Amino acid sequence: MKPIIGITSYEEDLKGHHNLNSNYINAVFDAGGIPVIIPIIRDEKDFDAYLDKLDGLIFSGGIDISPLNYDENPLKEINRMSSVRDKYEFGLFKKAYERKLPILGICRGCQLMNVSLGGKLYQDINTQVPEAFGHSPKSMPSDEIFHAINIKEDSKFYNFFEKERIFVNSYHHQAIKKLGDNLKVAALSDDGIIEAIEATDDRFMIGVQFHPEGLQRRHTEFLKIFEALIEAAK
Repeated sequence: MKPIIGITSYEEDLKGHHNLNSNYINAVFDAGGIPVIIPIIRDEKDFDAYLDKLDGLIFSGGIDISPLNYDENPLKEINRMSSVRDKYEFGLFKKAYERKLPILGICRGCQLMNVSLGGKLYQDINTQVPEAFGHSPKSMPSDEIFHAINIKEDSKFYNFFEKERIFVNSYHHQAIKKLGDNLKVAALSDDGIIEAIEATDDRFMIGVQFHPEGLQRRHTEFLKIFEALIEAAK
């Protein structure tokens, strides 16, 4: 039986719609899993009901995590946040982490993993890391590579590509500043921004700052990230 992979969605446009880019769904199907879209869960008692039915979990990208979650006031560059989404995803992550459920965090999802485990973020790269290169281009297709990242050879992440240097897309103005507990850096961009993290223990828990779901059909090597999640979820 194919593993069932939950993917977090979001309700941000106030139009009564739950949103999720179809690239996430396609990537799970292409990797051999069954994707299930998880709506905003407002009752914490329902977290376990969802997780009981899942073999793995993807925390999707999206708007900024509120800096209040890591004891900071927002900079003026913070324009979009959702305390509803934050509460739902932090609660879901906590439960999934306790279960050692295989987890993949993408962009915001990577940052959420880090903050959930006690880490902190740069609220705005351009403001707080002035020597950084570009990380948030305008009007770039999701399957277009943008900059290089350097993968640590002693990481689990290295096994997906078996290369120390690859090229990725990029759509973020925030980034990991201080690592959370039980996390290690797996990849960095040339300017030192953390681009991938993973668990220090034996669980499958990977976070990437880029969007492999947008790359994997044109650049098929990125499907390996999702295939590894599916394998861990079996």
